[in-house]
Amino acid sequence: MKNLTELKGNWNEIKGKLKQEYAILTDDDLLLVDGKQDEMLGKLQVKLGKTKEELQKFISEL
Repeated sequence: MKNLTELKGNWNEIKGKLKQEYAILTDDDLLLVDGKQDEMLGKLQVKLGKTKEELQKFISEL
């Protein structure tokens, strides 16, 4: 996965792409807070039925 600094820098773009791919996601689901990225990934795993690795791969490919 992209490093955290890169992820944060591009987060608005990544968030938009995730919402296009998965219309079920809300802004609350994609709230990236310092130190809480693992918690956010966990919520996405449950909501989308994807593994952490699948989500990390998808995000890194954006």
